[in-house]
Amino acid sequence: MERTTPVSKRRPRASGRSTPGRSAAARPKAPLWSKLVLTFGAVLMMIAGTSIVMLRSVVGTLEDAVDLAGADVLAGPSGQAAPDAKALKGAFDVLLLGIDTRPGQKADDARSDTIIIVHVSGTHQEAYLMSVPRDVRVEIPGKGHRKINGAFQAGLGPQGDWKGGLKTATQAIGKLTGITFEAAAVIDFNGFNKIITALGSVRMCVDDDTKSIHHYVVNGKPKYIGGIADNKEADRYAGRTGNQRFVHKKGCRNMRAWEALDFARQRYLPDGSTDYGRQRHQQQLIQAIVAKATSAGVLTDIGKVNNLIRAAGESMLLSLPQGMEVIDFFFALQDLAAADLVSLKTNAGWYNGYEINGESFEDLNEESKLMFKAATLDKLGEFIALYPNFVNRKA
Repeated sequence: MERTTPVSKRRPRASGRSTPGRSAAARPKAPLWSKLVLTFGAVLMMIAGTSIVMLRSVVGTLEDAVDLAGADVLAGPSGQAAPDAKALKGAFDVLLLGIDTRPGQKADDARSDTIIIVHVSGTHQEAYLMSVPRDVRVEIPGKGHRKINGAFQAGLGPQGDWKGGLKTATQAIGKLTGITFEAAAVIDFNGFNKIITALGSVRMCVDDDTKSIHHYVVNGKPKYIGGIADNKEADRYAGRTGNQRFVHKKGCRNMRAWEALDFARQRYLPDGSTDYGRQRHQQQLIQAIVAKATSAGVLTDIGKVNNLIRAAGESMLLSLPQGMEVIDFFFALQDLAAADLVSLKTNAGWYNGYEINGESFEDLNEESKLMFKAATLDKLGEFIALYPNFVNRKA
């Protein structure tokens, strides 16, 4: 018999810094493309939102670079038909999965630790980001109960088929939230290594000194060490080898690809914000990529654009509505560039945990269930009016 033990709720401490003169009720606004790039690919969404002329000039590269999965991936958990191309005319939802593979990792062992649902209103004037905590427990047909981040892994098969993983994850997340997705995408977080390398560096800010669980100082230089699972194991490794953990020092600076990606991966953070903090740092990384690309004049250099599109496309799989081509999809997004974006915190930022037989899980509270229900009704504006504490004001 399963034994369930509740875990006391705890709220991560705020890790940002207040802005003088800024109203606490103010909601930051940003172009949609600067937020969605985590799974659509930084350059692809950036171009779609800012340079339609350039997009036309590199359409061949775009179509060759982006790997498409069939529309059957989007079929709902009950087997209903996948949406067709007309679905993007009104309100629609896009599922974004981010996976973080490591060197030597087995092909069938990838998990989607980043799960973001994007809801675009029927007027296309607002867009909302909603995250699904990776530890939420769900039932996956034929696989039993697992954490939601394992739904992608459950569908991979022995050969590591991303399409199978995306389909299983789409169905499991759709069943959990009640949302039918008009499009879905998955990107390997490592794909950003080539993008940042092409840009040279990106400017990142570190709130407090943060020890890495992945990089150690070996012979005076940072070196990646795989297989370290958590903070305690990282300290044991350092004590055993004498190699100190690499520390991301407090402050803002230009980071090379390995450093920026390593910082964005850390979830054992000084402020105790765990996965919520990691999600915030990943958003910061995306914004840094976009800022560097635009400031460097990349959008006016067809050669650079082609290179960046290839780098993004190598690590991305995209599923579109029936009858829609990839170029049509990105053109359909161009009107969203100036949309008002609202980033929402599932469980209002509280860790809603419990244990079953010693294994930890996280549950959706009743308000979070209402949030996803509101998305299905295109009523998220009304939801946040009732639950303003769900708005992530630091995104």
